[in-house]
Amino acid sequence: MSKLLTILFLGAATIAAPAIAGQRQTPEMKLQKVLDGRVAGKPVDCISLSSVGSSQIIEGKAIVYHAGGRLYVNEPRSGYHAGGRLYVNEPRSGADQLDDDVILVTRTSGSQLCSIDTVNLIDSASRFPRGFVQLGKFVPYTRVKRAN
Repeated sequence: MSKLLTILFLGAATIAAPAIAGQRQTPEMKLQKVLDGRVAGKPVDCISLSSVGSSQIIEGKAIVYHAGGRLYVNEPRSGYHAGGRLYVNEPRSGADQLDDDVILVTRTSGSQLCSIDTVNLIDSASRFPRGFVQLGKFVPYTRVKRAN
């Protein structure tokens, strides 16, 4: 009887393991994780490039710009948390081309990045152009202040 239970347990574990491993986070789930504990502000057309410390790609969804504050990395290529403000830009077009294998190349005529700008995408391995995204409005997210 114990052999049968062991075989059943191992069989169930073998079936369950791929199902658990196959649970990929959707782009919406990844973005929500980055924004956890923050509230959205009023969308703006432009952000100052001098305040941007780094950017993060949410595959197929958005670009998150980290402005001000200190940056902490919890996991490679994901889970960034900034003490400052985050600006989320969901491009008007080309978001489906966003993934961890692209380099963002931004050319602006001034000191601001605006919703009328485009961001060129370069393949990180081959260094060949891979397309571009047309930026949308920037939604600011700030941390919720906790009551003492």
